Amino acid sequence: MNAGFPTPRSVQDMWRSYLQSIGETPESTDRAYQWWHFCDNQADADALVELVLQGKKRATAPSLWFFEESQEPVPKAGDLDVVTDWSATARCVTRSTRVDIVPYLEVGAEFAAVEGEGDGSLEYWRRVHWPYYRRELEPFGRRPEPDMPIICQRFEVVFPPSS
Repeated sequence: MNAGFPTPRSVQDMWRSYLQSIGETPESTDRAYQWWHFCDNQADADALVELVLQGKKRATAPSLWFFEESQEPVPKAGDLDVVTDWSATARCVTRSTRVDIVPYLEVGAEFAAVEGEGDGSLEYWRRVHWPYYRRELEPFGRRPEPDMPIICQRFEVVFPPSS
């Protein structure tokens, strides 16, 4: 999430284009959105948004603790997001289709496959997410725990339309 940061022009432009595609304008809509990029480094952020655009990545899994510590709203079904690359260039608009909050150790193989990273296995998911949660929580003086709540957020790309 990018609360407190100015919204980049490319994000504003993509949001406007999305609204126009559904017959609305920024002035006429009551829809809201967040904008953000995946992960905490450029290589992963850029690679993951490409997986979204290819249709391979259809979910993400931040920790609930991060949202609580950052005082960010917890995603819910129906939320709209403008997803950017690391440089904050808008790449797509997504709509959350399902959000489940489950303990880390209860995240299953089916969710790991939908998240679409690496080989899609639960083993891979755990291998890359545990260090990510450690980095995500460190600024708050927290450490990941096996029972920490994970936001399992599924989404679909709603703009640009697939060709």
